[in-house]
Amino acid sequence: MSLDRFLRNPISEWMSGAGPESDIVISSRLRLARNLRNHPFPLLETDSEARAVVDEISRALNQEAIKKISKFELIEIEHLSELQRRVLVEKHLISPNLAHESRRGAVSLSENEAISIMINEEDHLRIQCLYPGFQIYEAWKMANQIDDLLEQKLEYAFDEKRGYLTSCPTNVGTGIRASVMLHLPALVITGQINRIISAITQVGLTVRGIYGEGSEALGNLFQISNQITLGQTEEDIIDNLQGVVNQIIDHERQFRKNLLLESKTKLEDRVGRSYGILSYAKIMDSKEAMQRLSDVRLGIDLAMIKGVSSTILNELMVLTQPGFLQLDAGNVLTPEERDVRRATIIRERLTKR
Repeated sequence: MSLDRFLRNPISEWMSGAGPESDIVISSRLRLARNLRNHPFPLLETDSEARAVVDEISRALNQEAIKKISKFELIEIEHLSELQRRVLVEKHLISPNLAHESRRGAVSLSENEAISIMINEEDHLRIQCLYPGFQIYEAWKMANQIDDLLEQKLEYAFDEKRGYLTSCPTNVGTGIRASVMLHLPALVITGQINRIISAITQVGLTVRGIYGEGSEALGNLFQISNQITLGQTEEDIIDNLQGVVNQIIDHERQFRKNLLLESKTKLEDRVGRSYGILSYAKIMDSKEAMQRLSDVRLGIDLAMIKGVSSTILNELMVLTQPGFLQLDAGNVLTPEERDVRRATIIRERLTKR
């Protein structure tokens, strides 16, 4: 493996569209936050202490049991350019927070990019597993397996009463953050999304954009995740998320049917216009691109558009981000140059069968 492979290939396994309920659920992510007992937490550690954490975790990752799961590549953030870090964020392989830790952060990536083990992010360890479609239990099983193996080699900061200790109080306890990325165009078009979000927040869940906390819900993509990590078991947290997401899937499917029954011509016009604009536009900003890609994806799922796979659109949602556009161009681009290149890439991908 090489760093170039992770940067140049826009499609990670979680974008394959091959998972359950993939017409609505884009991906499932399970993340565990852990810290080492005998080291200062990342917010307080010096560069030398951070280096010691990277070395200790690297040795634990080198055990045979973990190698049997997958080949891993350790990448130190300080060796990456700002553009390379941005691309890894756009692929959801590292967090924006880790991307800023240029001096002392690292990430260990599995060959298929489904597993990302971040070191010296907000916590010493962030074990992340990303699966396509609705596979939150499968993501949990893999993250838990890796966590158990690492705990055999590392001494975690753990309190019998409070559970796993973390830098942010909202992660104390299980340290688990389970999230599902959903494509919900029908709920947005019909004006139902705010009611759904309000109901979600009342059952201990939160709604964020595609890049997590503080990000915008572009392209009708929403991340739903747990807020509570203390006082519940990991299984309870995942069961709650699973149940709520199943209800949202049912609502989205029902409102898609309603749109077909009550406003089919308008919906076909919306989808057709977006497909036509994406196929011929010479300039396209990221916000418009995501919205029109969302329309086209809905058209594919409702069989209004044939001959274009949803996998191609998953790829475009990453390929048209600023980091990828500039990496592909081989140089820094102005916003207008990015908009021109974005439109070109979309045209080429939509005509490629």
